[in-house]
Amino acid sequence: MEVQKLPDQTLMSSNPSQRIMLDSRCGLNDLYPIARLTQKMGEALKVSSEKDCPYTIELIRPEDGEAVIAMLKTFFFKDEPLNTFLDLGECKELEKYSLKPLTDNCSYKAVDKDGKIIGIFLNGLLRRPSPDDVAGKAADGCEHPKFKKILSLFDHVEDNFNIFDLYPNENLILDGKILSVDTNYRGLGIAGRLTERAYQYMRENGINVYHVVCSSHYSARVMEKLGFHEVFNMQFADYKPQGEVIFKPALPHVGIRIMAKEVDANAKKSTQTKL
Repeated sequence: MEVQKLPDQTLMSSNPSQRIMLDSRCGLNDLYPIARLTQKMGEALKVSSEKDCPYTIELIRPEDGEAVIAMLKTFFFKDEPLNTFLDLGECKELEKYSLKPLTDNCSYKAVDKDGKIIGIFLNGLLRRPSPDDVAGKAADGCEHPKFKKILSLFDHVEDNFNIFDLYPNENLILDGKILSVDTNYRGLGIAGRLTERAYQYMRENGINVYHVVCSSHYSARVMEKLGFHEVFNMQFADYKPQGEVIFKPALPHVGIRIMAKEVDANAKKSTQTKL
């Protein structure tokens, strides 16, 4: 897949109300951007206020699951680098896994005037485990051999990094799962507004830290442009559960990066972790 140089995400105007976010297609955990901008800058600037905006931001409800999966199949699953490397194909386990966060009621969708979903940000809640909790493995019970490899990778990451160790004063953290935008609607500020709605949820519920796991080089760059910073990384070449490297996706995808953003500037953290 051809990916051009990632453009700056913010178009600056002398009028603050006309500053918008340029969207890329984003993926796992997703956030996978296609950096080719198809709209002209002038067309993007037509959306100058919420009144003029051709879409609304709404809560994703469990009954939206079928429409969410349809969008992910079109704009996310086939382009995520680990899925692509393994040639994952149709995977009901992945679909079920992707919808799990909906019950936390903190995932959002962009909906056009006709009711079509044109962007989503799936989020879940991470709760600090008690000392007696025994964490289950995501890969346990997965019957799809290829998807089980991906889940095992993320189990390994969780075994080596605990976000709550980095933020000892936090008991609840927002976990960004998948950010995806319909490529026909890029340039309308969708990714930015979905993220801002998540920040609003955090402020309303006293959540100070936003956590995102990126398996794509480009997704991590998108999060950096949104103000996130790296708190953990692991190279795919260093993951050898059976003595051999499992994942060798195409460059520039070389590893897992965990990104975080403190909505509350007073959120305490320790030093960055690298495996």
